[in-house]
Amino acid sequence: MIYITEPGFEPKHINPFTDERYTDDWIVFCLTNSKNYEITNGRGNSSVYTLKVSKKCKQWEFNLMDFIEYENSYCKNMILSVNEEDLIKAKEAYENHHYNEAFLRENEPRVLIHSTTMENWEKIKTDGCLKSWNILKKEGSNYKDKPIGELLGDPKDYSDYIMFSNGNVSSEVVVLSKENNKIIMDEKMKYKTGARLYFDIEKIAKDGLLVRDGCHLKVKGMLPLDKYLIWTATWENLNLENKYSTPENFTKIANETFNSLFGDALIK
Repeated sequence: MIYITEPGFEPKHINPFTDERYTDDWIVFCLTNSKNYEITNGRGNSSVYTLKVSKKCKQWEFNLMDFIEYENSYCKNMILSVNEEDLIKAKEAYENHHYNEAFLRENEPRVLIHSTTMENWEKIKTDGCLKSWNILKKEGSNYKDKPIGELLGDPKDYSDYIMFSNGNVSSEVVVLSKENNKIIMDEKMKYKTGARLYFDIEKIAKDGLLVRDGCHLKVKGMLPLDKYLIWTATWENLNLENKYSTPENFTKIANETFNSLFGDALIK
């Protein structure tokens, strides 16, 4: 079910459409004119997961429509803070597109990153594939009681997916946060580096595995390494002095090395 509300809507603890607290089957999308961000997400000061996309974000229309299609697939109740004119514009731009379409769009990167701790990398190599947190939990793997995304307020269904970053520092910030069992956004903080995995997203998309939720590019369930992994960066093959670095520095050196090996495959 979709509920439209005025631009500028800021969710609080009480759902204006039920006059009760939000339950997990509700989610919010806000289209904004902010100049401070392109995309931001989380629960913030409310009890409902909210995705905010600024109109300065390139192809915001696709973010909005991917969000609607993805959340419809989970039968979510959606509150859309968007005016009618922008919603019509988004629907027109999105014609014949889908959130799980089996090709890369023009503005999507050909390579994406998934980072993990060195301990988990050893398990991943043994399995020969990446697995979502929920699959690992079902298998009885010795994982944390809660996925790191839960600290960010991610919806429960996100734990069915393997998440990627677009080459920036965010995936290393996740490793830093896992190491400290709390969300830490300090890119210059020292941490124990793990493995930074570079994947062929174009091939993943062509095989029908790529999912777009309006904010992330991700894969559900499992992803085999032999077919999609291009390269892995570790402190050893980057010739660092030891396994300790900062998210900022490790990201910079790893991306530069990847580009030197594979040309312009990684977005700048």
